[in-house]
Parts: sequence; structure tokens; C-alpha cells
Amino acid sequence: MKTLAMGRALLGRELRTAARTRSYYLLGLAIGGILLGLTLGGGGAATGYIPTVVDLLLPLELLVPVVAIAIGYRAIPSDLDRGELAMLDTYAVSPATYVGAVYVGRAAVLSAIIGGALLIVGLLVALTAAPDTGVFATHSGVDSPILFGRFLVLTLLFGNALLAVVLLASVVVATTRTAIVAAIGAVLVVVVGGEAAILLGVLDGVFGESTLQVALGLVPNSAYRGLVFETVVGVLSAGKSGYASPLVSMGGLLLWTVGSLGLAAGLLRWRSG
Repeated sequence: MKTLAMGRALLGRELRTAARTRSYYLLGLAIGGILLGLTLGGGGAATGYIPTVVDLLLPLELLVPVVAIAIGYRAIPSDLDRGELAMLDTYAVSPATYVGAVYVGRAAVLSAIIGGALLIVGLLVALTAAPDTGVFATHSGVDSPILFGRFLVLTLLFGNALLAVVLLASVVVATTRTAIVAAIGAVLVVVVGGEAAILLGVLDGVFGESTLQVALGLVPNSAYRGLVFETVVGVLSAGKSGYASPLVSMGGLLLWTVGSLGLAAGLLRWRSG
């Protein structure tokens, strides 16, 4: 019970801090403006939900990591700088409770920024697209707001997986000055490095058809892209694209999320011990 109460208190602190941070509001406006501009400029708003998804997929692969870094890189180093992590001993708060509360609070901010922007885009499509795009999907091959909702959820899963990686990187460093460098470096290694390794593996003949799907599912942005192709875009063509395994890709995103948070809690326990 005490652990639960401390977790709620820490979560409340994170949410109050986020509500007072003006830069988050500016970030939300910027992300919303960019996505709306891309939607209108690409013509997806006039043609349907799936064309909008195709227009936004690549930009979101670039924007979501930026949002995750902006929201998460200072979360734990700020407490380290102020000496507030002494509360782990003073109030018998476990590192897992602390990391979990910080993560949930920051994940709520990320979800509000990205999810809010995508909800506005979805509303724009609903108001401007051709009438037949408003039909809810009951079978394969029908453009639908349900599919756009699926895209929104997958985008949030991707963003929150990267947020967990950023939090892990922030625990490794000692100050907020180095936290931004560590966060950017970690995301680049995981995202760019992972895809580069897969490309080299394909060129060298290391990956076959089945092993390639597994490898793609273990890199966050590849897993996200594969899930969108298989469960959103592929549905419109009344079949699977065969690009990735949805099960492996979903498992990969969850592994990055849970694994990063577990490592962050373990490292924090070692540092505070």
C-alpha cells in the first residue's frame, strides 16, 4: 500500500511539472502544425485515412524520436542534480516504483502531444475526405477511421518504447548537461544503428526471409513501420504485405519498453546503493 501511495505521489509530481512546463505546449503546437501541414500538403485529407497514414508514416518516424528525447532526457538527471533521489532511502521508495512513476508521467505527456495531434488530423480527414472514407471497416479493403485509430495506437507504442530508451540513457549519465547527448546517442544507436545493421546483414546474406522479419521486429522504428504496413496499410489491399511479423514486431516494441525500464531501475538501484 505504501509503495502504491508513493507511486501515485511521484506520478502526480510528474504531471504537475508537465502542466507547468511551457515548452511542452509549444512542442505540442509544433507537432500538430507539422502533421496538419503534411496532411494538407500531401493531399491525404481529401482522399482518406490510409493515404493520410502513408503521408505521415515517414515523418512520424523522424518526429516521434525527437518528442521522446525532448520529454524524457531530463526526467531523472534533474532529480540527480537536485539530490532528490535521496528519497529512495528516506521514504523507502524502490527504484522500480520511482522509474515506473516517472515513465508513466512522461508517457502521458508524450501521448497527449502525439495522440492529440493525430486526433486532430483524423478529425480533419473525417470532415474533408470523400463520403465513402467515413464507412467503418467490416471487412478487408475498406478505408476506415478504425484503421487510423490503429495507426494512432501503434504510433504511441513506438513513441513510448523510445521514451523508455531515453530514460535508460538518462540514468547512465550524471548531469542534465550530458543527458541530452546520451539520449540522442542512445536513440541514434537503437534506430539508425539497428537499421544499418539489418541492411548490412541483408547485403551480406546473413538474413533470410524468416530471419529478416525477426530482425526487423527487434528494431523499434522497423517494428513500428512493419506493424503499420501489416495491420493498417495492408488491410486496404485485402491482404498482408509480408513485410514483417506483427507478433514479433509487437514483442520487439514491448521488449524495448520493459527491458529499458528494468535496466534503468537496476542501474538506479546500483547507483543509489
